[in-house]
Amino acid sequence: MSKKIQAIRGMNDLLPEQSPLWQYFEHQVEALMQRYGYREIRTPILEQTALFARSIGEVTDIVEKEMYTFEDRNGDSLTLRPEGTAACVRAAMEHGLLHNQTQRLWYQGPMFRHERPQKGRYRQFHQVGVETFGMEGPDIDAEVILLSARLWKQLGLYEHVTLELNSLGSLEARQAYRDTLVAYFEQHRDVLDEDSLRRLSSNPLRILDSKNADMAEMLAGAPQLLDHLDAESREHFEQLTSRLDAAGIAYRINPRLVRGLDYYSRTVFEWTTTALGSQGTVCAGGRYDGLVEQLGGKPIPAVGFAMGVERLILLLETLDLIPEDSQRGPDAYLLAMGERAEREALLLGETLRDALPTLSLQLHCGGGGFKSQIKKADRSGARVALILGEDEVDQGTVGVKFLREEREQETLARNDISKALADLLA
Repeated sequence: MSKKIQAIRGMNDLLPEQSPLWQYFEHQVEALMQRYGYREIRTPILEQTALFARSIGEVTDIVEKEMYTFEDRNGDSLTLRPEGTAACVRAAMEHGLLHNQTQRLWYQGPMFRHERPQKGRYRQFHQVGVETFGMEGPDIDAEVILLSARLWKQLGLYEHVTLELNSLGSLEARQAYRDTLVAYFEQHRDVLDEDSLRRLSSNPLRILDSKNADMAEMLAGAPQLLDHLDAESREHFEQLTSRLDAAGIAYRINPRLVRGLDYYSRTVFEWTTTALGSQGTVCAGGRYDGLVEQLGGKPIPAVGFAMGVERLILLLETLDLIPEDSQRGPDAYLLAMGERAEREALLLGETLRDALPTLSLQLHCGGGGFKSQIKKADRSGARVALILGEDEVDQGTVGVKFLREEREQETLARNDISKALADLLA
């Protein structure tokens, strides 16, 4: 017997029992984006490797360790997208969406990183992202944060997440701070772990984000980027926080928040939770004014964020915030006994779907006795079972058995079923 083929480690199937919760989440996101005037963009999951190397940074963990990269039959180096921002920028540039325009875009879909799989962190994972272009003031920074806050409120998560803020300043200010930071770390070289020593020459700001407890005291004494901001970035940050204060959005300034991607500048933020252990970040983003120019376009201001869907679904499950109606079955289950009844049931099902476009009706197929069919109707989660046998066909009636209520079974004329189901849906 040949060996069974299983899913790739860290790339998970989404089973039918789980799909309703994902659909609920996706519906909430889509409706929210429409309310804020954001338009959806869909990009390929494969891009040229150079896109991510140039945008994310050659010396980031993502590019060095985590990307799924291969050569295709033409010898071109291609990569499964590890994040959505670079692909969104590439598409916007390629199709002329950034020429003398402002854009509010959003996307959703799978991303890929070769990491050690664990709960809340997978090799194929899904993100929802927002990207805006052509607006340089702190008002758009505030808007994307307010948009994300409204989603948490809709989902019942707002009391369980914390907004963390920082500013990375301009490229010039960050370079000057980088030199100061490297000098500080050189004085404490004996405390740095292997990863930090490697980053010292390539990306020293990422050392600030280390979770190594042995370095915590040393990191607490490191120079803070907020103390080295240029005047414009400081003003930008103060105006952002004043807008959040006015909107009643609580936040915590975290001077060690630097984000892992090279394209960020000025505002960076994260929404975090303590309910998921080490996988505490559920949404992260910020401003990346230099990325379009970095990828060959004209300089254009930009800000956005991305959120991990698996992690947010896990958070909803952990906090028991799953709406009951997201797990419900069909409204009705139509079962039939006998060949004539089966033919009539097929036509009745179509008639009812024509009359009631919002009706969810599942038709029993595959035969079986009455008891067997009723058990399947009950397991489906349907509210009522519609029963069609030879007698009902002859008499032009349908039996209605209530599966979720203490009510007597009824027999209705076939012409009255649509109205009865409409009342049930109401």
